Amino acid sequence: MCEANVYLVNKNIEELLLERVDKIIPKSGEIYLENIFGERKIVAARIKELHLVDHRVILERIETNA
Repeated sequence: MCEANVYLVNKNIEELLLERVDKIIPKSGEIYLENIFGERKIVAARIKELHLVDHRVILERIETNA
C-alpha cells in the first residue's frame, strides 16, 4: 500500500482531511488531493511535513487576505 492519510494542522491540532490519498498535486497556493476511492479535495495549503514510513502527510493552511 502506497497511500497516505492527509491531515490539516490548524492551531497545532491535526484534523484528518482525506484518507488513502494516492495523488497530491501542488498548484499555485493550493493542494489537489485524490484518494483511491475517487474522492477529491482542493485546499489552500502548503505541505508542512511528510512521514512516508507512517503514511502521513501534514498540510498547513495558507491564510488568505480576503
